[in-house]
Amino acid sequence: MYRRARKVAASLTVAVLIAVGLAVTAVVRDESPPPAARSSVADVAGVNGVTADDGDARDGSDRSGDRRRDRERQPFGASCRTTAEGSLVTAFCHNPYPETDRVQLHIECARWWDVDSDSAPAEAGPAGYARLSGRCWKEVESAWVSHERVAP
Repeated sequence: MYRRARKVAASLTVAVLIAVGLAVTAVVRDESPPPAARSSVADVAGVNGVTADDGDARDGSDRSGDRRRDRERQPFGASCRTTAEGSLVTAFCHNPYPETDRVQLHIECARWWDVDSDSAPAEAGPAGYARLSGRCWKEVESAWVSHERVAP
């Protein structure tokens, strides 16, 4: 009788631990950082009532805020291709746009003791290329490239 009670108690304890683990995992996944914001071509084309402004201030008002918003709506961001071979990660980025894009490679390693790494930022100028690389000691969990506008 005592053994059966121990088995039931152990089974209930395992069930509770699994439920708590799933709940914690769900909370952690919900709090992950959002991906880097990227402008879409649709925003520039005038979708959703947004139209491009040429910045002409005929009424004498200050339009510097409007110009900055228009600059943020323009298509931006180098297209990057990331490859992983074993523990080495390489990203090749091409910037087809007229503004400079500062790109940086971020690598998350699979082992808990392996240090995640970020590459040094590189600038991909207009119609330019950038090559970024980094590594883990063992397996690579994930790798991504972040983009940042360079102030004129």
